[in-house]
Order: sequence, then C-alpha cells, then structure tokens
Amino acid sequence: MKSIRIDRNKRLRDDPGTGHNRWHPDIEPLLEVEPGEDVLLETRDASDGQVLPGMTFADLASHDRKAGHPLTGPLFVAGARPGDLLEIEFVELIAQPHGWTVIRPGAGFLRDVFDASFLAHWRLADGFARSPQIPGVRIPEGVFMGTAGVAPSHEQLVRWTAREADVVRRGGIALPPDAQDAVPAREPIASTGLRTMPPRENGGNADIRQLTRGARLQIPVNVDGALFSLGDAHYAQGDSECCITAIETGATAVVRFRLLPGEAKRNGMRFPRFSHPGWFAAPQWAAPHNFVATTGLPIREDGTQECEDLTLAARNALLEMIQLLGERGFSREQAYVICSLAVDLRISNAVDLPNVTVSALLPEAIFERD
Repeated sequence: MKSIRIDRNKRLRDDPGTGHNRWHPDIEPLLEVEPGEDVLLETRDASDGQVLPGMTFADLASHDRKAGHPLTGPLFVAGARPGDLLEIEFVELIAQPHGWTVIRPGAGFLRDVFDASFLAHWRLADGFARSPQIPGVRIPEGVFMGTAGVAPSHEQLVRWTAREADVVRRGGIALPPDAQDAVPAREPIASTGLRTMPPRENGGNADIRQLTRGARLQIPVNVDGALFSLGDAHYAQGDSECCITAIETGATAVVRFRLLPGEAKRNGMRFPRFSHPGWFAAPQWAAPHNFVATTGLPIREDGTQECEDLTLAARNALLEMIQLLGERGFSREQAYVICSLAVDLRISNAVDLPNVTVSALLPEAIFERD
C-alpha cells in the first residue's frame, strides 16, 4: 500500500516534505496514485501539534496562529482532468489517543456571548472520549477528516481571493492570503495561497461529521491530477461545531479514489457532494433515539420579530440548550463545548413564516450516570 507517513514529533514546518497548509495549484504532489488503490495518509491535528497534553489555555498564547490545518498531500491521481469528478472513499480512519477542544474569545458561532478562555483535553480510548475538564461525559467515537479537498485552478485562486476580499470590505469575516507560517514557504505560494479556514468549491474545511468510515466524498477536479490532500481529523463533533473546535486530533486515514470522467462539467456541478451507504447501520452516528431537544425561533432578545432568519433561530436553540445544560450542573463553558461536540442542529421548519424553527438535539447517552 502506498503511503505518506509523518514524524509526529515534528511540526509541518519542520517536515515540509509531508504536506502543506495553503491551497495553491503549484504545490508539487508528493505521491502519484491510481484510481482503485488504497493509500495510507498520516495527519497532524488542526494546531499542527502545538496543543500537547497537560497544556493550559495560557500556554496557547505563544502558538503560531496562522499555521492551522496542516494537510497531508497533495496526491496526484492518475488520469484526473479538469471537469472530472473525483470520488474519495474513506476506507479507514484511526485517531491518535489525545484530543483537545478550545473556546477562544472572538471566535465561534456565539462569539458575542462567550469571551471565555477554555481548553479541554480528551483521552481517546475504547470507543469514547473522556475529559477531566468535563467530568461525567463520554463522547462516542465518530472520527472523520474535517478537511479534505483538491487544488484550485489558477483562475479560481484569483477569483476566490477577490471575492473574499470583497466580503471583508462589506464588513464580513474572511482570512486573506498571508505568508506568515505558510508551508510551503516559497513564493509565490506563501503569499498568494488560499488559507484553509473556509471550505470552498474545491472541498476543504467543511467539517462534515458524516464523512466517517465508508463515506464517499465527490469533488469537481480543477487541475490535472486533482492534487488531493486531507487533515484536521475530528474524533467527534456535533452538527455545527458551534464553539469552533471539535475533539481535534491527529489520525491515520486510508482512502481510495474513483474517477468519473467529465461528470462535473457535464452536470454543471459547483459544490462537493457526499454519501454514506452504511450510515444508519452505525447507531452511534445516527440520530439519537433517546434525546432532549431545545428549539429556537427568529426572535431577538428585545422581542423584535425577524422573518426567515435561520441563523438567529439556530443561535436561540443553542442558547436554550446551554441553559438546559446549566440546569444539569454544567458551567456555561462546559455546556458550550458539549454543544460543539454532541448537539446536532436541525432545521425543523423553513416554511411557516415568519417563525422558521431550528431544533438542537442532545443525545442522553453521552452522560455517565451511576
């Protein structure tokens, strides 16, 4: 089996021949693979190995902030051409024994509510994650790769950089290209490569928790060979990853590729698709049977009624769930992390205007009781 292995005692910057942390079409592939063959890829965690067991939140202040999402790759998939559709099957996913979750001031879905600094370490063993920072909770294993994608074309690189700069000009949030902590460090890749924070049409950091073992991800090919990479493994996550981190960990992935020639161009496909033939055969990943749920409507705290605002409804559902967890004895920070790791946001109603409804589902099975 072909493979890319890494030295887990080294960060990506000290072992740049194993991956990259920017998207760019000129990053040279590390390995050529054939459709149908299995390939083993070892990955670093989202912090590039900077969060170690026993660290406190204060220790994070000295970390490189622009080195996130180190990816293993790229892989050159023989025969892949622009306009093709690349299917990636996640044959096996094995997490490392340590994981972490952090709340950072100014980040996350509820960043205007939480200015707390909180770091939880997780022991990953026997199919569950447990943390001394959140006692009484065990999160079932549902490991997946938070980031998986292919290289953009040169035209996409220019266009996507411009559109994200426009988002910033209009008051939104986006991270522009930045050479600081970039791997590869050579120009022009370092200063023009796309940051790995947002997902885009080429895949990337979509954090789709259903992409577990057996899942199949389909991405339109933009350059010859596709240039596929992955990283940012999550041991477990709820739909939304609301506090901005899941249970972050390193992992080993075995993937297999299939090419559908011309399929993306023929169908005018813009965004990735995915499937999971065995999803409902895995109860720990399916919708919980024993759960408690809160709901949210698009009504502001001052009573102002908004119409058709799913974001506001989701926010209210999460705030209600944090309140519920507080009633069970958890601190607000612990509750926020539990929501990020185990609570699923569901659109229950998008048509009964003005009050669209979002529900937040919490599986009761995560709680360890006497």
